[in-house]
Amino acid sequence: QVQLVESGGGLVQAGGSLRLSCKASGTIVRINAMGWYRQAPGNERELVAAITSGRTTNYADSVKGRFTISRDNAKNTVYLQMNSLKPEDTAIYYCHADLLTARGPYASWGQGTQVTVSS
Repeated sequence: QVQLVESGGGLVQAGGSLRLSCKASGTIVRINAMGWYRQAPGNERELVAAITSGRTTNYADSVKGRFTISRDNAKNTVYLQMNSLKPEDTAIYYCHADLLTARGPYASWGQGTQVTVSS
């Protein structure tokens, strides 16, 4: 019905940058909030950044000033620009979207993309 497909993860040295992308497809009427979460081994999944349909943004304190979330509504895509990466940013990053589909409200998760930051 609705799919979120992430890309852009990988291995980078501390201080480097990565840009994650997440494209939504399917029977979408409207995409409301979109966000990025991450989960490191042994930890719970946590919110990294979120953006509303009006482009209001929210960030975890640990990434403020380093990460930037943005979206392209025409492409149903959300991005996460990650700069000044630290080893503690290593995790699987998941895209999330709150949508309205032809069948009603729907919340969807992507499959996750690995981000590894070496020291």
